Amino acid sequence: MRDEVEKWAREPMDWMKRELDGLANCSLERSLRNSAPVALHPSYIIRGQQQLLNLASNDYLGLSQHPLIIEAMSKSLSIVGAGAGASRLVTGNYPLFEHLEVELAAWHEREAALVFANGYMANSGIIRTLVGRGDVVFSDQLNHASIVDGIVLSRADHARYRHNDMKHLETLLEKYRHKERKLIVTDAIFSMDGDQAPLQELIALKREYGALLMVDEAHSSGIYSERGEGLCHALGIHHDVDIMMGTFSKSFGLYGAYVCGSRTLVRWLVNKARPLIYSTALPPSIIAGILASLSLVQSEHWRRQQLNANSVLFRSFLREGGYVIGEGDSPIIPLIIGDNDKALRFSEALEEKGIAAVAIRPPTVPEGTARIRFSLSAVHGQQELAEAAETIIEIGQQLEVLKR
Repeated sequence: MRDEVEKWAREPMDWMKRELDGLANCSLERSLRNSAPVALHPSYIIRGQQQLLNLASNDYLGLSQHPLIIEAMSKSLSIVGAGAGASRLVTGNYPLFEHLEVELAAWHEREAALVFANGYMANSGIIRTLVGRGDVVFSDQLNHASIVDGIVLSRADHARYRHNDMKHLETLLEKYRHKERKLIVTDAIFSMDGDQAPLQELIALKREYGALLMVDEAHSSGIYSERGEGLCHALGIHHDVDIMMGTFSKSFGLYGAYVCGSRTLVRWLVNKARPLIYSTALPPSIIAGILASLSLVQSEHWRRQQLNANSVLFRSFLREGGYVIGEGDSPIIPLIIGDNDKALRFSEALEEKGIAAVAIRPPTVPEGTARIRFSLSAVHGQQELAEAAETIIEIGQQLEVLKR
């Protein structure tokens, strides 16, 4: 026993190395890699000395390098400085925050909005302020990790329903009918599969069973509806969603997150959401950039039209090449490989051919569903996508992912 204690004292982190070695043996270890944008070519990145077509970014509308956003941020930096200096409940609540929240509420046709530092903090903070021990959350099994962690932190019962399976959800709702406080939460567009949640059916079920409904529009705001409000607006059900969450790190090309809903909801979150209360506010220059981006999202309709055309075209290229590609019109297009090692080799082969597309493996996706996640942008050219598809088909044949 003493020898074991002495060994632990000498090597207190040796268990980490053993577990990391285990991850590496299963092709599951992750590492950080440097990437840099290419000036004036927003659809490309640089890794090492190589320029790569970027099919991995969430910059769906291609706004991350927009000169009007950069100008707004630069102007803000020169006027109010670099950082907020404190949480929003202390001295970090600059007037820009209120301006943005008014604009967001009007955009989503809701009473109020509240800005968070990022999507992870928003989801984990919102959920644990709405439910607690003795309550229940009904969550799609493919919801984002931030939703799952918010449920765990809330200590509410976690009733996971099979992906988009409304019959299974109804069975669980019936089982927990006696619970007074019930929350249904779902992604609008699922980040690793690119498919839609059956939002109309969720509305019907939440009404029947007296539950709240929270929809995460992270991968759909900016993309759907006339002014980019998101999938809930596109379907005409936004007034029936109790809590609508979105991010600025994808279609907006920036950083941060928000929630829209009733004034009561926002008052409650300001008083109870720990990630908001105990975090320094976003830098005001970020808020200035978001305001500029929000204007562009609403006015530059061609970006949504081009993104949709690119998504339809790229899916058709891959189908014609022999791949089985799921239905849908989102810019997220997964190529299911299955084997972790083969997915990594596929990603490496793509990079050698000048394409950046990441291998997504468990636990981000379920066991046995490792994949390449292609993510399109409005700034991709159709010729670029056609040539990329040819390369993807060729590599698929070489690695026997695609058998012809």
